[in-house]
Amino acid sequence: MSRTITVGLDGSPESLAAAEWAAREAKLRGLALRLLHVYEPVPEPMAQAPLLGAETHQHWSEKIPREAAGGLRLRHPGVEVTARHLAGRPSEVLGEAARTAELLVLGSRGMSGIGGFLVGSVGLAVVAHAECPVVLVRAGEQAADEHERDPVGIPSGATAYRPVVLGLDTGHPDASMIEFAFDAAARRETVLRVVHGWGRPSYYSYGGAAELWRYEDLAQGEAIALAEALRPWREKYPAVDVTEASRPGNPAEQLINASREASLVVVGRRIRRKPFGVHIGSVTHAVLHHAAAPVAVVAHD
Repeated sequence: MSRTITVGLDGSPESLAAAEWAAREAKLRGLALRLLHVYEPVPEPMAQAPLLGAETHQHWSEKIPREAAGGLRLRHPGVEVTARHLAGRPSEVLGEAARTAELLVLGSRGMSGIGGFLVGSVGLAVVAHAECPVVLVRAGEQAADEHERDPVGIPSGATAYRPVVLGLDTGHPDASMIEFAFDAAARRETVLRVVHGWGRPSYYSYGGAAELWRYEDLAQGEAIALAEALRPWREKYPAVDVTEASRPGNPAEQLINASREASLVVVGRRIRRKPFGVHIGSVTHAVLHHAAAPVAVVAHD
């Protein structure tokens, strides 16, 4: 089966924004786009109601992906778009679809005018269990939001892409996550900004000369570790301009701040084989809820 970019679609503004983002990404990657609409069958008591019955519900459910696919084909010529309509539990069906997808894209409602996501239970469950990268896109996200403003300050999809931001833990520098970020920056011909936040030692608050020396030594060690983790990827992607930011402080806060000027934020999630529960990690969880740009979650061992 050819690999695709798959988007979960339910007709909501956030899922339609996700479909538009997925179509743009499909063009960048030269992949087909698959729209997947999942509906849960109507319970039997409701199925007896003339206006809420199973046939009526199925008719409207089938209309959503069909009309969305038609619009995407018009707006994104050259991208192969298919649509499927399946019955079942959305988290389970989308999770199964992730097994054959290059990328799975979901929508999330914006929390405010400033930025941030409201990730529902289905989205969290899919992110926690999918082993392909999952991208969360806010309602209202547009192509111009991923690009720099034009010379007079107007949002434009014709200008250069904003940086791709990668949150990296030098203690566990996973190759799949780093390569995903480098590849995304290369395809967008933009800067890759790597953010590494680390804990400030407790003794630093006292401010003595010896403590300051130890702090500077620690900061230098963290910066060296970051540079070493990125060195082979700089060699593999020589055309990608990389900036490194290794600073003390909360990694999630640093990534959320960086997301305000980003086209995409890339974070990781450790794969846990437990069948139940949501296992995402505190940093990734915070970024998912508060980032101002689309967020890609890359699962890794």
